[in-house]
Amino acid sequence: MWRFLRGISLTWWIVIAMVIGIFIGWADHTLWTGTDVAAKLQPLSTIFLRLIKSIVVPLVFSSLVIGIAGHGDDLKRVGRLAFRSIVYFELVTTLALGFGLLAVNLFRPGDGVDLSTATSEQGKQFASSQATLSGVLEHTFPSSFFDAAARNEVLQVVVFAVLFAIALAQVKPGRPKEITLGFFEGLADVMFKFTGLVMLFAPIGIGAAVAVTVGHSGIGVLRNLFNLVGTLYAALVAFILLVLVPVALLARIPLRRFWYWVKEPWLIAFSTASSEAALPLAFENLEKFGVPRRIVAFVLPTGYSFNLDGSTLYLAVASVFVAQAAGVELTLGQQLVMMLTLMLTSKGVAAVPRASLVILSGTLSTFGLPLEGVAVILGVDALMDMARTSVNLLGNCLASAVMGRIEGDLRIPEGAALSQPAEVAG
Repeated sequence: MWRFLRGISLTWWIVIAMVIGIFIGWADHTLWTGTDVAAKLQPLSTIFLRLIKSIVVPLVFSSLVIGIAGHGDDLKRVGRLAFRSIVYFELVTTLALGFGLLAVNLFRPGDGVDLSTATSEQGKQFASSQATLSGVLEHTFPSSFFDAAARNEVLQVVVFAVLFAIALAQVKPGRPKEITLGFFEGLADVMFKFTGLVMLFAPIGIGAAVAVTVGHSGIGVLRNLFNLVGTLYAALVAFILLVLVPVALLARIPLRRFWYWVKEPWLIAFSTASSEAALPLAFENLEKFGVPRRIVAFVLPTGYSFNLDGSTLYLAVASVFVAQAAGVELTLGQQLVMMLTLMLTSKGVAAVPRASLVILSGTLSTFGLPLEGVAVILGVDALMDMARTSVNLLGNCLASAVMGRIEGDLRIPEGAALSQPAEVAG
């Protein structure tokens, strides 16, 4: 029995915990009225959320430093490719945020999920204030890194990290630079392991959060959670059809051949919810597709830091969803400020399962929105994680092919645009 229980994956434990939480919340709302059994589970959810919140600053800071300073030498060697790649990444991820923002405002999946009792005074103040360009700029730059870190001001931490990484990249190669980079690489590795430990507590924290939510609002709240999943899938499909496919056509990428070589790593990414699991096969298959190794070796790993299309779209949907659930009506200007924060904070974080959770938690903390929304979202996060991870992989594979075309090094046989790959056709 113990061996069987240990063989159950974390995703399934979360699903099981969610079912148990739903039952406890339903019973508390309908059968055990007046006992407040579900409400007494609130501390378990709070502990989980505090642990998640403690991860944000060290993980974001170390990942950004490695993502920028760690590629300093590569950027010098491939300057033109690096510049074009980064411009492409920024354009596409900005469009992804736009699609997420449009979808969540159109379908409003957060309506009906009652988190109003958890909304902090800071969140209410943010909702009632008007975002101005001067105010955003002033708030972006920290007067003290430690003060920003203590208050989880993620945008300020990101700005400091970017400046720090640029300065580190300019340090001459030698022991000081190696030691500093080694420290942040070690810190990032430790924080990802720390995240893994915290996620072991996730089923308990999530089950408690779902029980509290259902116990307070009733079973009808679940419909809105699945509305959230549907909203994300619809936005991702629209993004693929209206952004990625036109980009491929403009770059004269043969779609059938491209999909033939990408579909297997895409399926791995979808089924495992891990881009890392699909990376080796994607690297190999992109070379078979016709992208030179030097381009794949730079664009694909860099894309996993700067071109997470699915994750950035998800973050836009999830953050506004929490605001809607908390009863905080955000103006367009406030939402754009939030999207700017997401665009910056999502850079440099490795595409591993649950990594988006850290970014979402930091963004919600920055704008004073309740972290209870994260625990509620995690109840259906497994379904969303598969979709956003597979789109991350698809977007990065396409970016590699597009850069190969722009560099003039894409090696595709003549007449292969709409045919089977030459290796298969025989």
